[in-house]
Amino acid sequence: MIRPRELSATLELFPARTPTLLPATHTNSYALGSRDVLLVEPATPYEDEQRAFLAWARALPSNGRRPVALFATHHHPDHVGGLDVLARELDLPVWAHPETVSRLEPSVQHHVTRRLEDGEALVLDGPIAESWSVLHTPGHAPGHICLHEPASGTVVVGDMVASVGTILIAPGDGDMRIYLQQLARLEALGARLALPAHGEPIDGPSALFRRYIEHRLMREAKVHAALVRTGPGGAPAEELVAAAYDDTPMHLWPLALLSLRAHLEKLAAEGRAVPRGNVWQAAAEGARS
Repeated sequence: MIRPRELSATLELFPARTPTLLPATHTNSYALGSRDVLLVEPATPYEDEQRAFLAWARALPSNGRRPVALFATHHHPDHVGGLDVLARELDLPVWAHPETVSRLEPSVQHHVTRRLEDGEALVLDGPIAESWSVLHTPGHAPGHICLHEPASGTVVVGDMVASVGTILIAPGDGDMRIYLQQLARLEALGARLALPAHGEPIDGPSALFRRYIEHRLMREAKVHAALVRTGPGGAPAEELVAAAYDDTPMHLWPLALLSLRAHLEKLAAEGRAVPRGNVWQAAAEGARS
């Protein structure tokens, strides 16, 4: 693995080992900017990887690039595991969405000096000036943010999609209905390059956003069909996994159960499923809202 890796005159990729979900083993950090530099994802909690990250960040000024802040796409541990150490050692502020800040450990919230909202512009001055638009894209996590640079057609997508493994939408943090809406929003950008947190950069990412949407809707149809087959008595979510994920290896069913619950919550919000304690039932056709 080569790191850092220069992707363009204004963009470097630095993958660091993190406690993320397999098959991914690393979280990508990025340096955005030709002079003012935004460091994306203070991710790694491991001391050896933090030392490597610090060496990378401290070498940037030798090339005329000056880090101005750390940016976290969202609050999950494989994205903010190094936030405290990296912010202190580099003496940099952290930028994140308020929903992300509220989910950080109270002892590190003071590092966040800028709470980003949808529609803001992050202007990075330099020989090649860039203006990154803040896109609040909840669904995977309540405070998830993507960054879009229209001039280059580049979008930082965090955990909205990945080029290795898949993205888990889990009850609590996740909302399947909102996630699909935000994927459609990203597709509509017509971006030329997507920078995911896990895996290689993605050329022409609109097609991938569309495939994610289609795959989730296919899975939703299987979840609903399995629910309908249980009849008026319904069934617990655990009993639906085998039918809804019959194309998925059994060792992945515990994770599949989390996604299935997210699909059920979406179906309930749309009036197509009804929770009765631990049991889920398909809504009667005439009862749909």
